[in-house]
Amino acid sequence: MRPFLFIGTRAEDAAADSEYAAVLRCSGLDEPDVRRVRLERDELGPVDLDDWSGVILGGGPFNVSDPPEAKSPAQLRAEAELHALATRAVAEDTPFLGACYGIGVLGTLRGGVVDRTYGEPISSREITLTDAGREDPLLGTMPPAFDAFLGHKEAVSVLPEGAVLLASSADCPVHAFRLGHNVYATQFHPELDVEGLCLRIDTYRGYGYFEPHEADDLLAMARASHVEHPTRLLSRFVELYSH
Repeated sequence: MRPFLFIGTRAEDAAADSEYAAVLRCSGLDEPDVRRVRLERDELGPVDLDDWSGVILGGGPFNVSDPPEAKSPAQLRAEAELHALATRAVAEDTPFLGACYGIGVLGTLRGGVVDRTYGEPISSREITLTDAGREDPLLGTMPPAFDAFLGHKEAVSVLPEGAVLLASSADCPVHAFRLGHNVYATQFHPELDVEGLCLRIDTYRGYGYFEPHEADDLLAMARASHVEHPTRLLSRFVELYSH
């Protein structure tokens, strides 16, 4: 089997390592089956998409809608490298799954717009599949409606040309879409479980997702939630595209 390429953008080691471990656990992949790149510190380098079964892009504190002057050199480099990679993946219809920040990267292609119109606080929300989502080879393995963990400042307000809308929530109309047959983006986090979310709440105090005094209530919310279905996406992605 060709390996999968996992790209992370989290500078905080605990959150970065937790996300990577969750991707391995939920996908069923072992470390030899994955090449991990921490793009916030390392250059991506040349990528021959034919070398990989697929690409998985994780979330992180970068936002494509941040004002240019507020973006660090690392963020500007990561955005440029990811834009180039995503453009090639779409053109070649290479298996690609981008979660949270991934929807920002893919959502700006082909005339798409990502802005602050449909942000959602850190929470567990019901995600509802569209008719196309229920028939989709990847998303169609999920129940028609399911709870997922999320938390995002930006979201897609205008879909890229040719994108197929797959899922929405009550407050965010674009929670998943597909470009071509094999390129996917989700706004919600397929890899997050309760402990992973609690770690991120502790890690990202002061990043503007919530007021610091709200942290204890958010931790209680996470521990009271019953999110069980989204991890299917990662194992199904691997099932569909391992070769």
